[in-house]
Amino acid sequence: MIEATEALRARLHEEVLTLCFCWRLTRQDGLVLGLTSHDRTLNLGGVSYTPGAAWETDRFVRGADLQAGTVSASGILSSDAIRAEDLRNGLWDGCEIAVYRVDWQAPELGGLHVWSGSLSAITVSEQGAFQAELVSHMAALQRPLGRVLQRQCDAVLGDDRCGLSANGRTCDRRYETCRDVFANTENFRGFPHLPGNDFVLAGTAAIGIDGSKR
Repeated sequence: MIEATEALRARLHEEVLTLCFCWRLTRQDGLVLGLTSHDRTLNLGGVSYTPGAAWETDRFVRGADLQAGTVSASGILSSDAIRAEDLRNGLWDGCEIAVYRVDWQAPELGGLHVWSGSLSAITVSEQGAFQAELVSHMAALQRPLGRVLQRQCDAVLGDDRCGLSANGRTCDRRYETCRDVFANTENFRGFPHLPGNDFVLAGTAAIGIDGSKR
C-alpha cells in the first residue's frame, strides 16, 4: 500500500489544494494498471498513473469513502488502457482496486489511501458500453456467514443441495410440500421443527418449568 507522508498530510490542510485521484488496478493475473484523474502522467510508488480515469469525483467521495457499498465503475472502464476484448473475456472481473488522493504537484509525497475494493462482474449495456460496480472491502465484511435458522428450506429447487430436477416445477420451500409433493425430506434444507413466536411468548410455564418448585 502507498503511504501518505507527513508532508502530504500537512498540505491537505492548506487553503489551496492541487489534489487528484489515482487508481491502482491489479488484475487477477497480476497485471497492474495505474490511472489518474489528472491530465498528465504521475509516478507514484513505482507505478505510472496515466490520464484516463474519467469519473465524477464528488460522487465518488460521497459514495465510496470507506463505506460499505458500491459505486459505478463506468468511468474507469472507459480508459483506453482497458481493451474491450479483455473485458469480454473476463480478465478484469474481480480486479482489486486501491484509490488514493495525490498532490499532483508533488506525487513524491505519496498518496492518501481513501478506498479499497474490487470490480464486480462486468456487463455490457444496450448501447454497447461496459458497466460494472466497485464493491468495497467493507461491504464484504457485512455479508452473512453460515446458515440462517428458519423453518423454510433455503435450497433452490433443482440445485445440488435440493437434489431434484426442476423440470418446470415450483416449490414454496415448506416442509409439507417437500414431504407430500416431492418426497424429498432427506434433502430438506430448513428447520421445520423450530419453535415459533407463540412458544417464546408463552414463557416457561407453558413447557412445564416451575423454577424447581414442587
